[in-house]
Amino acid sequence: MTSFDIDSLRLLPDWKLQQDYRSLGDNFYSNEHAQHFLAPQLILFNEALAKELGIIGERTDWSSAAWASVLSGQALLPGSQPLAQAYAGHQFGQFNKLGDGRALLLGEGLDLQQQLYDIQLKGSGPTAWSRRGDGKATLKAMLREYLISEAIHALGIPTSRSLAVVATGQPVFRETALPGGVLTRIAQSHLRVGTVEYASHLLNPQALEQLVHYTIKRHYPELEDAHHPALALLETVIQQQINLVVEWMGVGFIHGVMNTDNMSLAGITIDYGPCAFMNAYSPATVFSSIDTQGRYAFGNQPYITQWNLACLASALLPLLAEEKQKALELAQDAINQIPARYEQQWLVKMRSKLGLPGMEPQDAALIHDFLAIMEKEGRDYTNTFLLLTGIPVPEQPASDVLSQWMITWKERRGTSLDILEATTKEMIKSNPVYIPRNHRVEEALTDAADFGNWNKWMNLTEVLQNPFAYKEDKSALMLPPEGGDGDYCTFCGT
Repeated sequence: MTSFDIDSLRLLPDWKLQQDYRSLGDNFYSNEHAQHFLAPQLILFNEALAKELGIIGERTDWSSAAWASVLSGQALLPGSQPLAQAYAGHQFGQFNKLGDGRALLLGEGLDLQQQLYDIQLKGSGPTAWSRRGDGKATLKAMLREYLISEAIHALGIPTSRSLAVVATGQPVFRETALPGGVLTRIAQSHLRVGTVEYASHLLNPQALEQLVHYTIKRHYPELEDAHHPALALLETVIQQQINLVVEWMGVGFIHGVMNTDNMSLAGITIDYGPCAFMNAYSPATVFSSIDTQGRYAFGNQPYITQWNLACLASALLPLLAEEKQKALELAQDAINQIPARYEQQWLVKMRSKLGLPGMEPQDAALIHDFLAIMEKEGRDYTNTFLLLTGIPVPEQPASDVLSQWMITWKERRGTSLDILEATTKEMIKSNPVYIPRNHRVEEALTDAADFGNWNKWMNLTEVLQNPFAYKEDKSALMLPPEGGDGDYCTFCGT
């Protein structure tokens, strides 16, 4: 493996990686290296993100072969010591020992605000945790994660980010031979609920306590002086996850595989696999090929969040109190509060989307009536909200039933011009005009990955970078697929 110096990469002179995660000890990782790729080629580079992180300057030549080598793991930046993280997790309700089966943590960097961030490769080859998998990824799957994660970021939702996609020049064998790819992703960290489960169930109380203090130091330094650090961390992660899932629900995002190992302790969206966006509103919407029972359906996401957080609380029991019964009571009390806290946060989001000033007791019924109309009429989730903002929505006229509901809605909003102006502005900020429509995503990926034609990709990503801004000439990208999603299916890609 080659180690390039800073000058040869034309990087800013201070981009040297740290190894902060290694301070947890080697029980939490395995030393790894990327598979050798014969002809890596840089396909996409997120220059805007690179500038935010402070890792490129005005003269950076990111198209150079050196960048392709680094971003496929063939060459190492100064300070990089690649590793695969160990963790466990409940997958569809069943506990398993897991770990990064196709990801490498190259190290951590410091952004312009001096905040630590992970630099991780996905699809770089097998690790000690691959469980008979090949550790690779298809180019199309990595392009998909790049597109969706950056769209989620533009929607204002906490997420890992995508820095680059490299084509490996080697095939990946799934049902057929497909072009291989490696994604470079950036995240506040990749600490998971499953990391806590791993320390609690497969290591020892000392390792668990060390992980709790590490997580607090890295993500929640305001908790460092807490009287009960583990309880403070639990309560904080609960609120972070509630906030996150409310944001998902607000835009119709379906994560698709909400196992505990895919739930971030930092409260960000991670591990984009069979994720998708809902078109016609239905709480039962599922796109994931592996979710045959609908466990992670759109409407189940709040309940699964509580279930996953209960797993976190269970893993933290040894640190919550010396007496087991007291620890159970503290954990149960925290978990029991989740439904009410979620409902409160969700109502805030829905009031914003509907332009409702203040808080009124009848708001919940008004919102649920609106959703019920959408579901019964098979209306598009995104566009039906948009219809209320006054933004032109193609092919979305109001039915008689919806028009009748709108009379009540307008009465609730009141007649004050100042309030109506303010709440309408809030509606426009809360309701995206453009989401990654599944059929548009697939069209763009197929053209780019299979045929090297990037026109549809550029057209789609242009609007997704600014999803709240209506553009008349892009109105076709607002439309759901003709005839609905049908049997549309998403895959993990392993």
